Amino acid sequence: MTADNNVTEYKPYRETCPDGSLMLNFHPGQSRAWRSTARFLAMLAGTQSGKTCFEPDWLYREIQERGEGDYLVGTATFPLLELKLLPEFLNLFINLLHLGKYHESKHIFQFGASKTRIIFFSATNPEGIESATARAAVLDEAGQKQFRAETWQAVQRRLSLSQGRALFGTTLYQLGWLKNEVYDRWAAGDAGYEVVQFDSTQNPAFPAAEFERARSVLPAWKFDMFYRGRYARPAGLIYDAFNEAFCKVRRFDIPKSWLIYSGHDFGAANPAAVFYAQDPDTGLFYAWREYLPGAGRSIAQHVEEFKRVTAGYHVLRRSGGSHQEDEIRQGYAAHGWPILEPKLSSVEAQIDRVYALHKLNKVMVFDDLRFYLDEKMSFSRELDADYQPTDRIEDEARFHLMAAERYILSDFTPETAAGGRPRVCRSW
Repeated sequence: MTADNNVTEYKPYRETCPDGSLMLNFHPGQSRAWRSTARFLAMLAGTQSGKTCFEPDWLYREIQERGEGDYLVGTATFPLLELKLLPEFLNLFINLLHLGKYHESKHIFQFGASKTRIIFFSATNPEGIESATARAAVLDEAGQKQFRAETWQAVQRRLSLSQGRALFGTTLYQLGWLKNEVYDRWAAGDAGYEVVQFDSTQNPAFPAAEFERARSVLPAWKFDMFYRGRYARPAGLIYDAFNEAFCKVRRFDIPKSWLIYSGHDFGAANPAAVFYAQDPDTGLFYAWREYLPGAGRSIAQHVEEFKRVTAGYHVLRRSGGSHQEDEIRQGYAAHGWPILEPKLSSVEAQIDRVYALHKLNKVMVFDDLRFYLDEKMSFSRELDADYQPTDRIEDEARFHLMAAERYILSDFTPETAAGGRPRVCRSW
């Protein structure tokens, strides 16, 4: 690079050579991602660092190597797809490589001379990929809150037959399933996962002065996540006292002698339940089952599943719902699953009880409760203009497992609940 009149010159990311071939000028972070052979590769990097432009080239190489078939490209929302991701792909596949045609109404790019398709989808509407058997996938901005754990599970199902690869490219916005399902596995040494992290300034076009300006005006957690691709605990995280390193544990068989408790959140569209087992020797609670069946089940069907999960155990207490939902509780009781109204009616008082239990490390969580952990690590308060937490819970209505949890655990007084050391090894 050369500098003239304070203007820095650098090679563009993608160049067309005299013979018509394309040359890719990777920066160091992109080079590391290109060389990776991991099945699940995550580029966790700063804003404007060169993630999105890299993704079409990575997928094109996968198509060349894996051959004819379906390929997936998803992002958090359709507006985000239309704004940047789709233009990047169409520029490469249509303008530069002349490989086929994009069908806008179906969100499908069809290769002209083969049956190969690229299916574009939104994480908020992933239904369009359920019939696909995909060979590889690109998941852009998977760190946004709209990109749910359920969508990642759906993508894995589509990749299962071919054991296809997936590339994540995202700035970090929150803790949640991406950390639990990808980053933590890589950090623990799982060879199937690799994480490549780099600052915004790895992109030679990103001004160093802008990077330093952001460092000077943003909270440290926000700067690390937005400009460095590094995880930090964001302001507003409600259960920031939950100690992952100590309280996330590997699954083991719950002894039949342990007492069982269940918390329930009602609703036809998004019913939820969390089951806890209490170790009589230590008094610790273990979150060991989560229940998020989606819409379409009756109370009788819910109860049938609850009884199956707890067969052979003694369920000491079931709590759930608000004060106004007594009719629903009566419906469950009529089917043989009596649920009590929580002792505390205030949401904030319930949260305070759960927070105190976490502060004292009295709630262990099985590490395969992926939806529970996603909610736990992203359940937050709205921030004001100065990035300070407000009293309002952000998008509260979608945190069904957190509601189910506080309904049952708020029945316990943290200071008087027994405590001790868990009897099992840590997660991973």
